[in-house]
Amino acid sequence: MTAPRILVVDDEADLRELLEITLLKMGLDVDSAATLRQARGLLEEHDYALVLTDMRLPDGLGLELVREVHASPKATPIAVITAYGSAENAVVALKAGAFDYISKPVALDALRVMVRSALRLLDAAPAQPDGSVPGSRMIGTSTAMQSLRAQIGRLARSNAPISITGESGSGKELAAREIHAQSSRASKPFVAVNCGAIPETLMEAEFFGYRKGAFTGAAEERDGFFQAANGGTLMLDEVADLPLAMQVKLLRAIQERRVRKIGATSEEPVDVRIISATHQDLARCVEQGRFRQDLFYRLNVIELSLPPLRERLDDLPPLVDAVLARLAGPGQAALGPGVLDALRAYSFPGNIRELENVLERALAFANDGVIEVGDLSLKAARPSEAGREAAAAAPAPVQAPVPAPVAEPEAATAPVGAAPGPAMLGPGGLPGNLPEYLIQVERDIIGRALQQTQFNRTQAAALLGISVRQLRYQMQKLEISAPDDNA
Repeated sequence: MTAPRILVVDDEADLRELLEITLLKMGLDVDSAATLRQARGLLEEHDYALVLTDMRLPDGLGLELVREVHASPKATPIAVITAYGSAENAVVALKAGAFDYISKPVALDALRVMVRSALRLLDAAPAQPDGSVPGSRMIGTSTAMQSLRAQIGRLARSNAPISITGESGSGKELAAREIHAQSSRASKPFVAVNCGAIPETLMEAEFFGYRKGAFTGAAEERDGFFQAANGGTLMLDEVADLPLAMQVKLLRAIQERRVRKIGATSEEPVDVRIISATHQDLARCVEQGRFRQDLFYRLNVIELSLPPLRERLDDLPPLVDAVLARLAGPGQAALGPGVLDALRAYSFPGNIRELENVLERALAFANDGVIEVGDLSLKAARPSEAGREAAAAAPAPVQAPVPAPVAEPEAATAPVGAAPGPAMLGPGGLPGNLPEYLIQVERDIIGRALQQTQFNRTQAAALLGISVRQLRYQMQKLEISAPDDNA
């Protein structure tokens, strides 16, 4: 069997020789070039399993070669060598289609890991004509799903960080797992972390681990998420909920590919691919000062947007079949007349997750495993995500002035659902006190969201497009209390 062939492109003879010797010891065939012109000539003559190029060459930039190789129908992975500390160059190269990057001075262990990762792409399962691969859980034949699967297939061939965006319940973690399963890291761990569910005081220990005795309660040494995902993929779900202090530490870990446990005196290398996900607009979070711009650029190298279920209703039949087979077993549940039409007429603001909940509830009420329209318990009119956002952004309806209530001896928290006392309106229907009027509008919107979700803070936060931590803060600031707060 012919050994895989690697192309090394670098104008430094010493470094080129070091790379050649290292790759030859790995049992690989190696060609080398000192210029772009030589590299292009070799690429025309041979097929390569990997191209490794410096960013600066005598007759141009390695970035030119990255774009050319990435656009080639051969789909050869290409990695770049960047100067120490040139994180911006690495991000530009990844955006241009580079498989991965390595910094100078070149760490040979890291080089070997990257090369093995690229070679594993040769064994990846080929995609079907519709973009699906064997064992894929990305179900559907709609145009949106075929496009999404094609994107996932391309992204799986890279080690670049990916930012997955989409509404709550649209399958962001499923897409991340699919990228991991099709990548060269498939045999390594996939670790998913909900950034909004970790107490701020424990974040550093959870992400980076700690040494025995590093703090009170540290009875034994423990690895963090980065060590647990070493060699594989680390998914940061709801990454917008990370506090700013943790964002700084996360940025360094991603850039340096090294982490330091709490209580340790030295850093240790880690090899993880970062996939982040959020239902929030990260760019807007950056504008608001809630998310670091440098971390945003580090995570948002490639963006993958997931379509909501209402935009791919053609996929409902196979999705319903797959969900019912998982809940009741193959062939154990069926849909009655008109059920599929009723599902198509629903907007599904909760997307796939809501579809699963609707079917699970309906199955519990179904007779002999046959789901009827009445078993679905769908609400007649459920506003779409866009409609909710428009309603939240719109000013409160103008109400007739009412007498101001008699002041209590002490300020009491407003119970959820209580209509806010409207500000007195002046000439032209404008509020006489704008700040107080806006506070009343915000209090009313949050109260209605809590009522609609039966005081479930997690669901109410998702409905409003904010984190649970933000919702709790706003409730405290606006003196909003739920029934269980006064229990």
